[in-house]
Amino acid sequence: MVDISKRRLFSRRKVDSSQIRLPWINNLDSFADDCTRCGKCIQVCETKIIVVGDGGFPTVDFQKDECTFCYQCADVCPEPIFKAKHETPWTAKASINDKCLAHQNVECRSCGDMCEPMAIQFQLRAGGVALPKIELDECSGCGACVSVCPTSAILVSNI
Repeated sequence: MVDISKRRLFSRRKVDSSQIRLPWINNLDSFADDCTRCGKCIQVCETKIIVVGDGGFPTVDFQKDECTFCYQCADVCPEPIFKAKHETPWTAKASINDKCLAHQNVECRSCGDMCEPMAIQFQLRAGGVALPKIELDECSGCGACVSVCPTSAILVSNI
């Protein structure tokens, strides 16, 4: 039996742009051509959130931890696929769906407790618990809120 996923490793040229790649990627359209899938970024990631994704390309898994924007993935990469560290790392932002416990009238502020830039605020409402609201201008897309959510109601994606 042929393992189709292994076959895709060599034939995949189009990268899913909805998937969060690494911070500071220069051009997502040419990422599949420029990345050699050497795995050096995976080895140096201090929070171990860079994993092998679709087609063997590195991707970020916020279920493991958050991105600290340490720039080590870019520093170790032998290919010219990263922007300078002083530039904006990515356009990724968090969003919260209806699986959030607060929508079921259960008090939970795990995401807000983990949000260092304080982009997640809680709006009081009459007759219920406070609902989380993400201030997109403040959200860095670091993903610290994702792994602590007990219902997996938070997703970080490219805008």
